[in-house]
Amino acid sequence: MLDTPEAVVEALRENHDRPHGLQRTITAEELVEAAEPFDKPDVLITALLELMASYEFTGEHRKSPVVFARLLKLWETAPESFSQWEAHQVFWRFKWVTTSLLQVPEVPLPAIGGWIDQMRARYEAAGHGMQPVAAMRYHVASHTGAGVADAYDLWATRPRTELSDCEACETRHLAWHQVRSGDDAGALDTWRPVLDGAMGCSEEPQMSQARALLPLLRAGRTDDARSHHLAGYRRVRGNTGMQDEVGLHLEFCALSRNEGRGLEILAENRPLFEAAGAPLARLHFLTGVEVLLARLVEDGHAGTAVAGPPGRNWNAGELLAHVRAEADRLTAAFDARNATTAVSDHRRARLARGPLLDRPLPLGLRASVTLTPAAESTAAAGPAPVARTEVPDDFVSLVREARRMAAAGHPGETRLWTRIAQRLAEGTGAHDDRLGPQDLLHAELAAHRAYRLAKEERVPESGVELERAAALYAGLGMPWHALAARTQALAWASADLETDGEAAHEDPAADAIRAGLDEALREAERLQAESPLTGGACGEDEADCAPDGPAERVREYLGVLFSCTFAAYQEALRRPPEATGPVLERFERHAERLRAEAERLSVPHQAANARQLASDLAGRRGDTVRAEEELRAALQDVDASTRPWRGSRPRAMLAQILLCKDEPAEAAELLHRALSDAARYDDADFALAPTYALLGHAATHLGDAAGAVRHLSEAAARFDQDGEHEQAADVRMQLAEVLARSGQQADAVAVLESVLADEAAAAFDGRMLAQARLTLARGLRELGEYLPAAEEFLRLADTVAGWEDDRAVHTLVAAEAAAVLAMADRWEAAGTAYERAVASHAEAPNPGLIVHMMCEFARLTMGARGAEGLDTALDHLAQADGVRAAVPADAEDFTPWHARGTVHYRRARVLAEADRFPEALAEAEAAVAAHEEGGEHGEVPRAEAVRIAALIEGNGLGRFKEAVARLTAAAARCRAADLPEAAHILDALRQDYLTR
Repeated sequence: MLDTPEAVVEALRENHDRPHGLQRTITAEELVEAAEPFDKPDVLITALLELMASYEFTGEHRKSPVVFARLLKLWETAPESFSQWEAHQVFWRFKWVTTSLLQVPEVPLPAIGGWIDQMRARYEAAGHGMQPVAAMRYHVASHTGAGVADAYDLWATRPRTELSDCEACETRHLAWHQVRSGDDAGALDTWRPVLDGAMGCSEEPQMSQARALLPLLRAGRTDDARSHHLAGYRRVRGNTGMQDEVGLHLEFCALSRNEGRGLEILAENRPLFEAAGAPLARLHFLTGVEVLLARLVEDGHAGTAVAGPPGRNWNAGELLAHVRAEADRLTAAFDARNATTAVSDHRRARLARGPLLDRPLPLGLRASVTLTPAAESTAAAGPAPVARTEVPDDFVSLVREARRMAAAGHPGETRLWTRIAQRLAEGTGAHDDRLGPQDLLHAELAAHRAYRLAKEERVPESGVELERAAALYAGLGMPWHALAARTQALAWASADLETDGEAAHEDPAADAIRAGLDEALREAERLQAESPLTGGACGEDEADCAPDGPAERVREYLGVLFSCTFAAYQEALRRPPEATGPVLERFERHAERLRAEAERLSVPHQAANARQLASDLAGRRGDTVRAEEELRAALQDVDASTRPWRGSRPRAMLAQILLCKDEPAEAAELLHRALSDAARYDDADFALAPTYALLGHAATHLGDAAGAVRHLSEAAARFDQDGEHEQAADVRMQLAEVLARSGQQADAVAVLESVLADEAAAAFDGRMLAQARLTLARGLRELGEYLPAAEEFLRLADTVAGWEDDRAVHTLVAAEAAAVLAMADRWEAAGTAYERAVASHAEAPNPGLIVHMMCEFARLTMGARGAEGLDTALDHLAQADGVRAAVPADAEDFTPWHARGTVHYRRARVLAEADRFPEALAEAEAAVAAHEEGGEHGEVPRAEAVRIAALIEGNGLGRFKEAVARLTAAAARCRAADLPEAAHILDALRQDYLTR
């Protein structure tokens, strides 16, 4: 019941602790109504200030000036009812009103100018400086485009006052002025302290992060742009007071070619379409939406379903028309009010921008919105081919070029054969006698279809196509081609057999394949006897490289040998790695024959193929020395060939071995070369996703966090494109870990939230899901988002509830949930989780974790209740001592000295907060002694315990001389232990005491 002033004040206090949003605003309105009947102007003043803040931070700018007018009336009639802080707010919020009036096109400019004049008069009467007034005049000038330079000079050259905007916000305005003046570099330099986190406020850095996105892209700082999008968007999503910023993130998605991500953001912010309290911010939001939708429609996606204003379903084309009409209306209203075209000019400039990148910027996020292939084909993630295979328009030239590239083994042939098939299907590719028999082209296309089907793991269908190709080649009198096609079908069928351990050699299908391959070898020997093969390289004579020329016959012969070697390799894979005997011997025999014949016939890349298979088997059997030797020899073979594109796979394989040997520098060099060659030679079949993942690992080992983030983000995007969503999630988990370790916790949380989106999480196994939730919960805790962290811990508890074989996880989850619930001021739930953790510890001990939880509760209890919570805090610490003392002497994963020192340290701080300084000093000294037992591992916590002891001794007991002596000795010890940062902290406190 709000029937007394005290009840209203208490309700105001509770409402102030709520996050800004609809509930807080509605309650604030109700509390103003409740405060009005009382003859207590001070209560009404507090209620009006709370309501005005709610309007300000939820974008209800139309209503804010009315509330402030009531405050001004009370200021004039009952100034004594304003506290010192409230009096300051009266002058501070003059600025809010000016910016609110600018938001509403129905408010004439003379009225806004009059308001600024009133602000100036009141500031002068109260003796305040004029810089905030000059700032308001600049904001008007910047909005209207009239007199901007002069207004900027008058504002920027005046000294700051206590009523100036906070430094972070003022920095944003200064930088944004530079952006709009075309000086991206200067703006980014001005923004540095805000973007780096050196200064901030309730609105920063998220407002600056949104505005800096495009300047960062234009400056080529894509890593920073990615980071500020990930961290900044989390702070503005769904916030009606941040419509402008959400629009800027949408624009960034469109211009970084992340339209799918933009559609996700649109869906998450659907309520913003109905937020009409700040028309100018609404216009900026709609313009961001318009930029995104225009990109989609231009790329042929007008029919794509999108999220728009609630109440109906929308596609991109319909929503674009709707948004454009509304934005046109608002733009015209502002231009009419301002008598300038500044607003429409700014909107036109935004809409005229095209994508700033050639390919999508990998964000590291799961893409839940998938566009149709039309858009993806123009903007596939990753590097573009340096020399994309040219596709001739003339059909005869197209086929001839495809055959030439096939003879050379160039990966670009794939694109040409695909186009040939399309031309024939469309009826735009008529056969020509200059291309030889029509059945030859049909056979070549069947072989190409077989290859694509095999890549899609549709092996039976692939076999059918190869048999068709073999029959056509046989009919054309091309026995080598026919034999190679049949042998390839057998090899791929071998790869399709299921692994069955020791019983694999008894599989009738495997026996049949082996018999077929042996027969193919006998046929190859017969053909060789009839017409010996010599020399395998294509020369200048076109006849040598014709479809049935000598070089092509050599190529098909070696293809037969490779198929036999590949099938033997697959058979060896189906056996346990430690197995020996005929299967392994068969592989070695085939690999040696392929290698020897490739060398005899001067086709070194086939020798490299044999070595790659041998290397892989050796690696799987634990013989990394041979695996590395084979790969290095394979790369020498590739270098000796005329096919440099063949080096990408062995380089990636060798890099993987080197990473296992902790040699990341050479591994990274190899991986960069592999990716570069795959792009240079248009190798669409090279496994980009795992290669980028390996490169991310290499960068991590090299300490290159930015490179690791870039490469792991690319890998995740690639895995998603390939439909390998579980691998993508695993890479994102690694990405989040790298981000967290490098201090980008907000980025890590954004990635994990993407991983754990409902539809994505459903595909995970329980262990991966649990690890993702645990990492996310801890990340949210690190960001100070305690309630969301607690909610994630509770979801984690549900995930692990059935893990009867791993009760230790229950202890961990309950303990961490208890602490974070207390941090979120949910003490009843925290107490329940605390008891659950203690009970779980009795079944699955984790003493270090439980001791930490109990110490945290002692700290948090003092923080919440002050000295009144002393007994409860000491009880928690007594329980921690009990847990510590009960640990057996031979317990693993428990460090007695550290646990003892931790409890003494916390008890010292708790007692000091209750002004029980002598007892606190004794506990601090006990902590120092405990940590000394840890030797070099205890030096850092020992130094911290010394610092607390000195603070108690100096500030609590007034014994500065003793405290200085203690700090002097401890700082010297830290320097001797090579702990300069700890020494610096102790020296700073010592110097402070000396000055006293």
